[in-house]
Amino acid sequence: MTEVKEKVKRDQYQKALSAYAQALKVFHKGEYGKASEALKAFLGKHTSEIEFVDRAKIYLAICEGRLKKESIPLKTFDDYYQYGVYRLNQGEYKKALELLERARDKKPKEGKIFYLMALTYCLMKETEQCLENLKRAIQLDKYFKILAQNEENFEVVRKNKKFNLITRMA
Repeated sequence: MTEVKEKVKRDQYQKALSAYAQALKVFHKGEYGKASEALKAFLGKHTSEIEFVDRAKIYLAICEGRLKKESIPLKTFDDYYQYGVYRLNQGEYKKALELLERARDKKPKEGKIFYLMALTYCLMKETEQCLENLKRAIQLDKYFKILAQNEENFEVVRKNKKFNLITRMA
């Protein structure tokens, strides 16, 4: 009888381990909605596996936090600019561009927007868009020429002839 109980216990443990691993696999893909569902299902079925339950609750809290919509009211140029910088620093380049474009719409002659857009396009490996925005930034403020020449993120376009022409503009 003890051997049967041990086999049942091992089977339950393996099922719990498998369900937990599957939920984490989805979590690490960044699919937080699916991971949240998988973790809830895991917690509903495998409450006796305490070593996994505590971790699953932590991952579930992370999923729910990441699924919450950000409710930052964006109205002014500075709102869009600052949040665009934040998204850029997070590596969310497309979202950063959307925000920077909104800031540009509010102040179309603000060179720092074009400079950041150039930087973002560079990080996205979209050279032409990068150079167009960099040129516009330098036309609006010569200071960006110096910044661009020293910006390590522009290293990938530094050997581009057009980059050299743009950054040497008077």
